[in-house]
Amino acid sequence: MSAEDQQTLPDNISPNEFAEVLSALRSIPRSDQRRWGEVYVRGLLAVRGKKTMRALANGAGSGAEQSLYQFISKSPWDVDPVRGDLARLLIERAQPRAWVVQPLVITKVGQHSVGVERQWVSQIGRVVNCQQAMSVWLAGDRGSCPVDWQLALPECWTDQEDMRRRASIPTDVGSCPPEQCAVDSVSKMAQEWGLRGRPVVMDLRETSPQPVCAELVARQIPFVVRVDPSSITPVPPGPKTGPSGPGPADQGGGWVGSAGLLSALHKQRMPVEWFDHTEQTMRATSVGAARVALRKGITVHGQPERLDLVLLAAWADPGRRSPSEFWLSNLAQSQLGTVYRTAMLSRRVERDLAEVSDDLGIRDFEGRSYRGWHHHMTMVSLAHAVTVLSPSRAQGAPAPTGRITLVPSRDTKVSA
Repeated sequence: MSAEDQQTLPDNISPNEFAEVLSALRSIPRSDQRRWGEVYVRGLLAVRGKKTMRALANGAGSGAEQSLYQFISKSPWDVDPVRGDLARLLIERAQPRAWVVQPLVITKVGQHSVGVERQWVSQIGRVVNCQQAMSVWLAGDRGSCPVDWQLALPECWTDQEDMRRRASIPTDVGSCPPEQCAVDSVSKMAQEWGLRGRPVVMDLRETSPQPVCAELVARQIPFVVRVDPSSITPVPPGPKTGPSGPGPADQGGGWVGSAGLLSALHKQRMPVEWFDHTEQTMRATSVGAARVALRKGITVHGQPERLDLVLLAAWADPGRRSPSEFWLSNLAQSQLGTVYRTAMLSRRVERDLAEVSDDLGIRDFEGRSYRGWHHHMTMVSLAHAVTVLSPSRAQGAPAPTGRITLVPSRDTKVSA
């Protein structure tokens, strides 16, 4: 396959950035497969409209469509080394401030795509035939990019042998709720990929936040998660239980119980300036914070075990008594503005999903295999990275100054 047989990169894409990002394919052992990976990413960047295999292969020579199909759906190359190398490149080049978990709903017409099921989707507000996935994005004020993907498989796909065989689902892959998929992703990024910890931003309004928060604390992962206020029931802050006894987080007081929670949040609020990436403008939001102790389970001694966290409340309209949003975090209450600005990076990701990834075919994979879905999503991540790193896409606001520090606790670590 000669250079003349390949799709031409769009004018807004830097050939140098393309070559640097595509170096993440170096872990794929066969050179011919790496070449087809380059063809695939070129196609994602160049083809307008739906990214079918035929469209991506256009101009790549005889037999290109079959070769691309083989590379995506059949070849056994491992996505994790590619994704890990991409993440390390983005950390070096873009210096992201957060790992943002972004759900993705991919509606489908038929029943044959891996993981598809008729299910209630809160983002859409009705039952739809779809795949549900979770992605983790490295995000900063100037841009964001997805680096890991998990497909939330319903039990009907993992409990029936014929369904598993049809989609070539690996034997070690089971059914997984979306929020657990996200926890598994960020844990892998921190522990297996060896990435420096950044706060995980995640929306947990549709589920109980305590199990997820407890698991993130246990894995020493910093976080800021959006929650439904009805799920927050503080317990008396008494001595912290655990193998090492009371920790530093128990010192200094300032804990708030259920009765005085809203009043304490209201009294503590202060204006926080942040950049709204959806509207491309600076905003000021009134934000308050309080230290809370939440029940996370029962110890073998029958005593309630606590999560010592910070609850943030934000008022979009300062004249209203009730806050418009609530966030739980294990980051320091004293860094209120930085923590809230970190949470607002979720809007950066929402914008880049709509403006970049959707145009790169993030919902266009037509294959039926589990492996093919992950391979396609990895190629979309590479194409997305090329786009946001290209000099012509100068975007976002200047990154706010300030370092992030944790609530003093032996349970959690973060790199500022």
